[in-house]
Amino acid sequence: MPSYKAPVADFEFLMFDVLELEKHTDLPGYADLDRATVHDVLEGAGKFMSEILQPLNQSGDEEGCHFENGVVRTPKGFKEAYQAYCEAGWNRLGVPEQFGGAGLPIILTFAVAEMGSSSNQAFAMYPGLTSAAYSALIATGAPWMREHIVPKMVGGEWTGTMCLTEPHCGTDLRLMKTKAVEQPDGTYRVSGTKIFISGGDHDLTKNIIHMVIAKIPDENGKIHDDLSTVNFFMVPKFLVSEDGKMGARNGVSTGSIEKKMGIKANATAVLNFDEAVAWRLGPKPQPKAAGAGEKGSSSAGMKGMFGMMNAARLGVGVQGVAVSEVAYQNAAIYAKERLVGRALTGPKNPSGPADPLIVHPDVRRMLLFARAAAEGGRSLATWISYLLGVAQSKRSDAERQEAADLADLLTPVIKAFCTDMGFDAANAAMQCFGGHGYIRDHGMEQFVRDARINQTYEGANGVQALDLVGRKLARNGGRAPFALFRVINEFLSAESGDAMKPYVEPLKAGLARLQDATMWLAQNGMKNPDNAGAGSVDYLRMFGIVVVGYLWARQAKAAQAKLAAKSGNQAFYESKLATARFWMERLVPETAGLSERIKAGAEGLMTLDAANF
Repeated sequence: MPSYKAPVADFEFLMFDVLELEKHTDLPGYADLDRATVHDVLEGAGKFMSEILQPLNQSGDEEGCHFENGVVRTPKGFKEAYQAYCEAGWNRLGVPEQFGGAGLPIILTFAVAEMGSSSNQAFAMYPGLTSAAYSALIATGAPWMREHIVPKMVGGEWTGTMCLTEPHCGTDLRLMKTKAVEQPDGTYRVSGTKIFISGGDHDLTKNIIHMVIAKIPDENGKIHDDLSTVNFFMVPKFLVSEDGKMGARNGVSTGSIEKKMGIKANATAVLNFDEAVAWRLGPKPQPKAAGAGEKGSSSAGMKGMFGMMNAARLGVGVQGVAVSEVAYQNAAIYAKERLVGRALTGPKNPSGPADPLIVHPDVRRMLLFARAAAEGGRSLATWISYLLGVAQSKRSDAERQEAADLADLLTPVIKAFCTDMGFDAANAAMQCFGGHGYIRDHGMEQFVRDARINQTYEGANGVQALDLVGRKLARNGGRAPFALFRVINEFLSAESGDAMKPYVEPLKAGLARLQDATMWLAQNGMKNPDNAGAGSVDYLRMFGIVVVGYLWARQAKAAQAKLAAKSGNQAFYESKLATARFWMERLVPETAGLSERIKAGAEGLMTLDAANF
């Protein structure tokens, strides 16, 4: 059975030695984030996740969820673990105190979320999606929903979902068929089918609050294939009155649960809505202005939906980091214990029949890749959470604007890059086990299967790349990428000493290629949009490599300072430098090849006639 130990020291290093949180007590919630408090929270969370959730990961995968006679049951132990999770308060760390939470900032809740996903991704998705759902209700729900429904979700009595995808419609919301018809009392009746609904039905709680997007028909009852009538609704499994009391079963039923490649302990449901009572979120839609076309919905509540989706994308990026970490940990243990062959430079274990796997360069390559993916991705998640804190602070308008721009720009990057890296890291870690990785005993094949969905849901990674290239780069005249390039260049200019040269020089070259590719896409993507589409995935990977490279350089600087001061765990800081060097030597050079692929344009991809595929 695999094991997991929360990387508490790494979280603390990022928060206090790299970002220096104690200098930012003006940010919301940061005043109480001293080292002792953060350590206690992280240690407590890590202990809970490794002792309660992690032992259920493999058994939950093997048993899976059950669907019998219209009832969904989670695997053995999940219900008790969920109750313990909520009683311990891990589900409400970041919730404002007025709704029953601890009010801790996202920089800490991201860390705890990563631990949960490393321990048991299928379990962690139940409270994770609930958090996204109640956050949307807080932002767009009516006062009675915030008063009566949100506290029950925060406390863990009820859970929540996101209901977006339909059998014939994934990313292209124009093709949605689920409709919502307004009633005289101001409620709506929702009818349609939603698929791939994570946590869509289960036995963990008495009620489930579904957050649903649907179209409002025109005055003739017709559904249009555009975005103008898409609205956002709350549809509970059991009806809820405005005083918070739970009533009869709503018109929501489970058609089936998906038979999946991974995350089998999370009930991914097909939900049928049959005249289900629904409440529209946000102010009543206003008629479109003449000539407005189909751009955007007339529903103000859709802002809450997009907020929910962006929060979910950040969360999925953290899941990519989480699987990198747990896969690396287990592969490293195995590589130090398993005896196979002799080192190329002579025996390192002369008294034994063979040397441990760890002596072989290619095994070290795979381990360092998985470690660099985990720790690099974690630094990106931590930096984004810091930026979100600045954006919500009382600092200057310019500083808050820049932080918000950077967080928005980096959202598709963390979602796509970190989940791609997570899957690759899980594969590399499994490879370290050889044939033993392919069988269930060690649990590595589960990490690979579970990691694969992260690249697909909440917007497939190709869609995230199109979002980055097609929307995020050009928004506000390119304000966000220019700000990012300036931040990295300022760091590079300040670090001119010999000690930082192994980290600064490769990063300079990578950044230059990224800036050049950005200009090429800006010029050639306008001439032919297929050029932007053809280069988008390579561009996002280049973007991720460079941004995480910048954060690795910052980690190297902080580690060097600790080594020079001879403080703390010296082996930890030496490891940081070695892993940062790996990133610069093995990942950053990829930017040269990625640049060539981007500049190849779309012609080679688009010339073959579709009939010849």
